[in-house]
Amino acid sequence: MKKFNLLMLLVIGLLAGTQSYAQMAIDKGTKFVNLGIGVGGYGYFNGSGIGLNAGLDVGIMKNITVGGVLGYRSYGSGVNSFDIGARGSYHFNELLSLSTDKADLYAGLGLSFYRLSYGDTYLRSVGIDPTYTTVYVPIHIGGRYFFTESLGGFAELGSSLATLKLGVTLKL
Repeated sequence: MKKFNLLMLLVIGLLAGTQSYAQMAIDKGTKFVNLGIGVGGYGYFNGSGIGLNAGLDVGIMKNITVGGVLGYRSYGSGVNSFDIGARGSYHFNELLSLSTDKADLYAGLGLSFYRLSYGDTYLRSVGIDPTYTTVYVPIHIGGRYFFTESLGGFAELGSSLATLKLGVTLKL
């Protein structure tokens, strides 16, 4: 009987602790700024080098944000890439019934412009433009965890300039 009472007390304590947190509200006007680094990648360079990235997400309605992303990466030997785009995200906290106001789980897609340039003077000398540009649709899935009301960290997997992005996030 003691074990049962202890178990019930533990369960009630966990439930009470779970109920004491609110879900993170993603509503119209909610703003997040991400600043970080990116590693991994696709294609010939296969993610060599470390990228820098920045992003802004603004709530347009409950659980939905739209925003922009910007990234830069240097691969060495005069090879650089640049990425700029728009994106939309759905935030899953309510759908998953997350019982914390410190976490934010999201996924989405975007539309980005990508430019890769080679600093190869030989290619230029023979009349070949050493740049590659394209427009593509990147996907992403990520999460934020807030250490304070407005400062946290983020991790994001996706098909943009870097496969994995890590950094700080600010809730404005």
